[in-house]
Formats: sequence, structure tokens, C-alpha cells
Amino acid sequence: MAVATEPIAEICRRARGAALQLAGASTEVKDDALRRAAALLRARIDAILDANAGDVAAGLEAGLDPALIDRLSLDRERVEAMAVGLEAVIALPDPVGETIERKTLESGVELEQVRVPIGVVAIVYEARPNVTIDAAALCLKSGNAAVLRGSSSAAASNAVLAGIFAEAIAAAGLPAGSVELIAGGGRAELAELARQEGLVDLIIPRGGEGLKAALREVAEVPVLYAAGGNCHVYVHDDANLEMARRIAVNAKVQRPGVCNSAETLLVHAGVAAEFLPAALEELSSAGVEIVGDERVRELAGGVGIGPATERDWETEYHAMKIAVRVVDSLEEAIDHINRYGTAHSEAIVTGSEEAGRAFTGGVDAACVYVNASIRFTDGFVFGMGAEIGNSTQKLHARGPIGLRELTSTKYILVGTGQIRE
Repeated sequence: MAVATEPIAEICRRARGAALQLAGASTEVKDDALRRAAALLRARIDAILDANAGDVAAGLEAGLDPALIDRLSLDRERVEAMAVGLEAVIALPDPVGETIERKTLESGVELEQVRVPIGVVAIVYEARPNVTIDAAALCLKSGNAAVLRGSSSAAASNAVLAGIFAEAIAAAGLPAGSVELIAGGGRAELAELARQEGLVDLIIPRGGEGLKAALREVAEVPVLYAAGGNCHVYVHDDANLEMARRIAVNAKVQRPGVCNSAETLLVHAGVAAEFLPAALEELSSAGVEIVGDERVRELAGGVGIGPATERDWETEYHAMKIAVRVVDSLEEAIDHINRYGTAHSEAIVTGSEEAGRAFTGGVDAACVYVNASIRFTDGFVFGMGAEIGNSTQKLHARGPIGLRELTSTKYILVGTGQIRE
């Protein structure tokens, strides 16, 4: 494994060689490497936390905002969650070699479509050191070599975690180069990685809009964008208002610095006067800064509500802040979400199956909820073991990016001497 100043092309070339071997690795060997990595995470927890404490201290000194500090920070519970995530990936079926379709063509040739690894997958991510383990694990189990490029803010944490993973891979007899870590670096290094056509098969960025914009300008390698989330909760006029209050508060407060927290609350005018005062009071009491349109401010009672601007509807706060708007219809709520949302996770609270179907059919998003918190959007929660991110694209994957999303397909055809006339 490189944590290196060596040329990016050399790192990617080594990963390419490893990927060719990983494509034929058995499930048993890959799972053995993951099992060893989980054991090492638990055995080396003090070293992991020491490295992370240094990163967090540097981040605080540099003035990183609280949401970034939260994503950067590790504790014993979060390290244990990484180990549990590895064990969950072990328990999942190996997608490599899975038969998608089998049939006999008119010529008598037998056709089979099977899953195969993509090859070399580069993951570019900000702040979250747990992505180092999640991404490496998912790439390994799906037969891909991983080139990991974390942020400089997590350099020490990522180095320890990637070193642990590389040690486990070597002990299992898998090739060097199966996981490579590019430490930090600037935009020039990112651009060089994005131009490794022929060595890197796919780049997955997991970070803010600035990172994605930078990649769009320079990428020659295909990119699967793990998008941010400007997510909404909509309270319909027939909703159970106690349920709606619990869902809205959970979606905002449970962990506000992540991409599937609620940034906007939409409330139907028919229940706004009954619903908003208590809901706004609970949000405010939890420490949430609230901005709203004129009708929201009129119904706020004693809760301080700032005026919402066009920019508020567009903003992913990643913080204890929410924008609130009163709408006059389900159609208006859907239009607002499709205009301002990032196609990540959206929810309606309603007592009507018809309204639920209209919402799920009308909202263009990777994950659409009826009467549940959007905080459930997560590969681990979805039974994927872990995830690299949540894609809001429509090709080739949408939603949490897990094992199957890290595979392509191959057609295998077997004949008995047929030729095409």
C-alpha cells in the first residue's frame, strides 16, 4: 500500500495489476481479509483514536465548522461500528459471478450474463475516516482494487486505517495494490487522478459541491457522483400530526451534519396553524435555527423565526438549521422538492395511500419515504453492510452504493461450433 508522494500514475498502475488478480479471488479469501481487518480494528483502537485526536485538534485549530468536526471525529463506538460493518459485508453474498440471465439463443448458443468487478475504483472523500474502511471493504468484496483519496483534515486517521486494511489483505494472501491511499493533496493531484483513463475505471466522489464541480471540469474517467442532500419532509393535510412532528424533528435533529438530514420542512396550509406552533417550538428547543416564509412567521407564536430567502430553499445546511414553508397543495410540495432538492431522500407524512402514491410517483429522488424519517437512507440500514455514498444519478446506480453497484456485467456465450450465416 502506498501513502505516497510517488506519481499518481504509478499508484494507479499498481492498483490495475492488483485488480486483475482480485477479479479471480475466491469469496473465502476475500472474507478472510475482511475478518482480519475487523480484528485489527478492535486490536488497534487506541492507535486509531490517538491519530484521530490529532486530526480533530488540527481541525479545531483550523476553524472547521462543527458539522465537519462531527464527521471527522471517531470514538470507540464509531470504530466498533466499522468492525461490525466489515462483518456485515462478510455475511453478504459475493456479487462476483452472480448469474443475471441465462438463455439459449436461436442458434443454439448458450448465453449467460454474469456480474464482474468494475476494476480499479477511486474514491475521493472529505472528512469521514470511516469511509476509508467502508470503501476498501466494499471494493474488496466486489473484486475491485481501491484507490482512496481522503482529505488532508483526516490524513493521520486515514493512514492508520488504510494501513490496517492493507495488513489484513497481505495476511490473507491478496496482492499488494489492492488498496492504495493517496494522502490529501490539492486540486492538481485530484485532476491527475481524474485523468488516469486506462488505469482507473470509475471515480466516486463523496463530498461537497465544490469537490464535484472540480471533478466535472477535469475528469476523463467516468464519475459516479455520491451526491449531497438538500432533503425535505412534507406534512400533508391529512397527516397524523404527532407522527409528523416526530418524523420532522428526527429528520433534522438526530444527526444534522449528514446528507440525509432534513433541510426544509413543508407544511400544507390546511394543517399549518395546528401543526407549526408545537413543531417549531420543539425544533427551537433542540437548538435548531429556523427560517421561514411569511405564513410560517405568522404562525410561530413565541418562536423566533428568521425570514427565508431563495438561497435558503437551495441550501444544504449540514447544521442545526432548517427552512420552513407553507404550501397550498401536494402538487406545490412536489414542485418545490423537484425544483430545489438534490434527488437524495424525500418524505411525505400522510394518512392517504393516494397521496403517498402521488408523492412517490411525482418526486424525482433516489429514496422516497411515506410516513418514515429520511434518516434511514444508509447502506448499512438497507442491508448492504456499508456504503460508499448515495448516488442521485440514474446511470449506472442510484441510491446507496453497495456491493452490486460496484460491479459491471459480462456476457459469456458457449457454442458447439455455430457460425453466423
